[in-house]
Amino acid sequence: MTHLKIYNTLNKKKETFKPVKPGKVGIYVCGPTVYDSSHIGHARSMVVFDVIVRYLRAIGYEVTYVRNFTDVDDKIINRAGELGVTTRELSEKYIQEFYEDMEALNVERATIEPRATDHIDDIIEVVERLISHGHAYEAEGDVFFAVETFKEYGKLSGRRLEEMEAGARIEVDEKKRNPFDFVLWKSAKPGEPTWDSPWGKGRPGWHIECSAMSTQFLGHHFDIHGGGKDLIFPHHENEIAQSEGAFGESFVNIWIHNGFLRINQEKMSKSLGNFLVIREILKEYHPEAIRLFLLSNHYRSPIDFTHQAMVEAESGLDKIYTLLQRIDAVLGSSDFEKDEQSEGDVWADFCEVMNDDFNTARGIGVVFETVRQLNRIMDSMNGKGIDKDLTGLMSTRADLIRIGSVLGILTEAPPEFFAQRQSALLKRKGIDTALVERLIAERVRARQEKDWVRADQIRDELSAMDILIEDRPEGTIWKVK
Repeated sequence: MTHLKIYNTLNKKKETFKPVKPGKVGIYVCGPTVYDSSHIGHARSMVVFDVIVRYLRAIGYEVTYVRNFTDVDDKIINRAGELGVTTRELSEKYIQEFYEDMEALNVERATIEPRATDHIDDIIEVVERLISHGHAYEAEGDVFFAVETFKEYGKLSGRRLEEMEAGARIEVDEKKRNPFDFVLWKSAKPGEPTWDSPWGKGRPGWHIECSAMSTQFLGHHFDIHGGGKDLIFPHHENEIAQSEGAFGESFVNIWIHNGFLRINQEKMSKSLGNFLVIREILKEYHPEAIRLFLLSNHYRSPIDFTHQAMVEAESGLDKIYTLLQRIDAVLGSSDFEKDEQSEGDVWADFCEVMNDDFNTARGIGVVFETVRQLNRIMDSMNGKGIDKDLTGLMSTRADLIRIGSVLGILTEAPPEFFAQRQSALLKRKGIDTALVERLIAERVRARQEKDWVRADQIRDELSAMDILIEDRPEGTIWKVK
């Protein structure tokens, strides 16, 4: 555990991870603002932190993972108004939809999943602390954080207040003492949800919600805070100012931010017509292929979602499952459970690259290199003698499954996976399964009768139908391109 290094956005370098409490990790990740369906950008962040938490647990840490829902916000209020529903009805609808999407993507639930509206009292308490410490002020029912009172403002994003002021183009609010002061509590407006407070009826600002919820469950000083790069400024910058201003101690040790996701090299936006929601993508691609794609680049790097990238991810997933199927054919009914706790060389190689800032791209590389090597060995032995190294096969299989449990893939038995994949591909391409089976049976007879011309003709016919066939010692297998 001591070898894990994590890139810290705060210090702009990799640091050896040392938890606040030995053997335990507290991590807070900003969850969705629930006013619309979750998109593929949300999926990247959720999958990245899902894998980080899975890996921390796999190497022995006890992890408390907190991921919130922002269920009161300008966007939610505006959308609810457009649809003629209450903010609670709207947020509840999209929270349930988020859970469905995450379950489909095999994203595990966080340990604690607080909603902002359940923590209004905690939010008010933090705001009161800030006022009493001279970091915030009330103005006509609104409460603002005074950025000039927090000398380290800008330490996460690297922005200096004086530089921001020089090039400022921000909306003027005459209630503010400084244009960069940000709202902690908003006074009531007609038609908006409100709560009682010492400053009159109103609702919390966005930034203060996360400060209140994270410190409520993880304490005033905890290990890791994460989210997308777009949250570095102003959201996370403001969280630091609020939390350290209120409690007078260092807020978070390590800040982790995932890179942006683009669609065909363009920023995703509704105006460009490339806004991809998770549930629509799940209709087109296997959920494990989506995860494999999202983890194929280092989490801090940008990633480009294209159909070709998804085809490659599906093909890669097929290769891993195909190897597992080959191993299972050799092992037969061997007892896999007894070897599950052992840790072999493949797992050790995976941990080595994951310990370098959770490098899933190289971790997936370890998997594919294992697939290549083992396929080569099994091919060279042509089905003979491989059964003499059952222990080695079982160890490799156990390592691959263990890696899969961290990456959130390889959750199905190979026969079920291929049946599902083939069914989806056949449906997508409109292929007649019975015809394929008849042609393969005819080709087998042609080969037995040494009618190589007919056998080749059938292979070409199948290829034209997007069917790939592979002759193995155990028989002919086929799959859709």
